[in-house]
Amino acid sequence: MTDTPSSFTHSFTASELGTRNALYEIMTRIRKLGVAEDQVGGVEIALAEAVNNVVEHAYANMEAGDILIRGQLDKHALRLRVTDHGRPLPDGELPKGNPADIGGPRSDLPEGGFGWFMIRTLARDIRYMRENGSNHLQLTFDLIPPAR
Repeated sequence: MTDTPSSFTHSFTASELGTRNALYEIMTRIRKLGVAEDQVGGVEIALAEAVNNVVEHAYANMEAGDILIRGQLDKHALRLRVTDHGRPLPDGELPKGNPADIGGPRSDLPEGGFGWFMIRTLARDIRYMRENGSNHLQLTFDLIPPAR
């Protein structure tokens, strides 16, 4: 991990274990940057969903590649940029992230469909770009300064 007082970079192998270890390291670093504990949870959920999508979809049926996460903190926002070399998002666009239909019997509930809805709910801004064979997903989170 490469760190400055307001930024960090972390690279890891796209796997379940790699993701788990990376999330622990990244969330530790985000806390050290001074992000309030009550805001860390939402960031962690959104980042975990985004990274799991890379592992499960971008690198599906491929040799495991790397994921690079860059974090930048400014006065009122945290930006996380997730870069991978897997498959692009379908049609080169972010999924709509509509909430899954949870009506009906429990046995009919979808297994997935909640991730992008959660990411869109937790992040203020989401941007996706495919460039030179790489996917770049940027998540921006508003940070509320602690009350004095």
